Amino acid sequence: MSTTSIILAAFISASSHRSHHHCAPPPAQFQRQQQLFVSPQKMLLTNNLIAMQSAETSESSTSIVGDLLDYLNESWTQFHATAEAKRQLIAAGFHLLKENEKWDLQPGGRYFFTRNMSSLVAFAIGKKYSIGNGFHVIAAHTDSPCLKLKPKSASTKSGYLMVNVQLYGGGLWHTWFDRDLSVAGRVILRADDGSFLHRLVKITRPLLRVPTLAIHLNRTVNQDGFKPNLETQLIPLLATKTENATADSTEKNNVSSSKDVHHQLLLQILSDELSCKIDDIVSVELNLCDTQPSCLGGANNEFIFSGRLDNLASSFCGLRALVDSCTLPEDLSNEHAIRMIALFDNEEVGSDSYQGAGAPTMFEAMRRITDCLSHQSAGESDFARAIRHSFLVSADMAHGVHPNFVDKHEEHHRPELQKGLVIKHNANQRYATSGVTSFLFKEVARLHSLPTQDFVVRNDMGCGSTIGPILASGVGIRTVDCGIAQLSMHSVREICGKEDIDIAYKHFKAFYQTFSSIDRKLIVD
Repeated sequence: MSTTSIILAAFISASSHRSHHHCAPPPAQFQRQQQLFVSPQKMLLTNNLIAMQSAETSESSTSIVGDLLDYLNESWTQFHATAEAKRQLIAAGFHLLKENEKWDLQPGGRYFFTRNMSSLVAFAIGKKYSIGNGFHVIAAHTDSPCLKLKPKSASTKSGYLMVNVQLYGGGLWHTWFDRDLSVAGRVILRADDGSFLHRLVKITRPLLRVPTLAIHLNRTVNQDGFKPNLETQLIPLLATKTENATADSTEKNNVSSSKDVHHQLLLQILSDELSCKIDDIVSVELNLCDTQPSCLGGANNEFIFSGRLDNLASSFCGLRALVDSCTLPEDLSNEHAIRMIALFDNEEVGSDSYQGAGAPTMFEAMRRITDCLSHQSAGESDFARAIRHSFLVSADMAHGVHPNFVDKHEEHHRPELQKGLVIKHNANQRYATSGVTSFLFKEVARLHSLPTQDFVVRNDMGCGSTIGPILASGVGIRTVDCGIAQLSMHSVREICGKEDIDIAYKHFKAFYQTFSSIDRKLIVD
């Protein structure tokens, strides 16, 4: 119950108590007159309570935190995150494009396409766009560190059915022990007509677990540290071995099927979920996922506890900002640029893939858009001018200061949760932020009374990186690196501040809506 509701209930209760305090009820005529009369004090209090309740309702309606939690709980893998983004874009009226088909684009139109169902590019064209105008882009990534099934995952140990996994990215792997795990990802099915179907799958109940060794068998673990062998001791167990369960691979006509390399029991669970036969499953690409739902936490529900905050929180804030910045037809009526979001896969392993930021996906899309809107092949100067006018926000989660490890942060750059987006700086260009791009992005915040913070790594520590430098150097686009402050980055369960989600959303939305007017006020070259 909100504070306003509590006050209102108390007010009604007190009024009711006062009206029943008399020994005998007043005459009916007096009761009717009393009902018609409202004292100025009571009317003022009632109006104030209504105004407070209205303000609370308005504040609640503008928050996207609840929608983020839904997105996180739906998006167990990069495939599910992309599919959910696709669903939301279609629901908002964006038109689905195919990269291998001809595009027909118009000013005022909203469009998107996916690649590998793990990366996505969406854009909205300003009605006043002219050839050579820029793109205003927010870029993030859909992948997170996790365990993935090996091509041959079935094995047995000491009477257990085990599932062999490989490491993806730089995870805090000790946090995956003693968690209720399951599988999610995509499968390829053989259809009755001989064609193949691409399907996503998610088993929501706990299937797997990586048990730790009891302290009675590892007495010095608290002194020496927990240092498991990641090849031999990070293997989830699926079930106890039954007589008809086997991990022996059989080859038939030199062609392997999924049931030759994965446990029959696991394939049966997948086939039940997909309503297909085991023999129809010809390929699987599965991640291990923590089954605990994303949720609010803390004494005041001020935190978000979840897996995959890095970087689905940024992805969702950017996606929602784009959608909400062009919901109404008039939202693009005075826009001269093209608003865009690009969500990439494989950032956690370097981005060098068909669906990663290292591929020319976004820049090819920019060129195609320029060509389509010019109604002919745009010249080099047209596309080059567009890139020079463009600006990219590389959005990836940031390291908030840890209360138990304060000395891991540079003394004067310690971002806090609930204090706004963190602008990331690095003199060695591990982040793409410059003095100019930092100023422009902060100016967006200043004009909308939004807080920002700054981060720089200590000189005696290495610095991580993002897709920012990759995209900035790809064709030479102005870039700022920023992120939402969080703790426990790359753990199976991470934490960030609830308020920072709404601040990031508002900052990104303001960027789309106002950057054109801000950018033209500063001339550098």
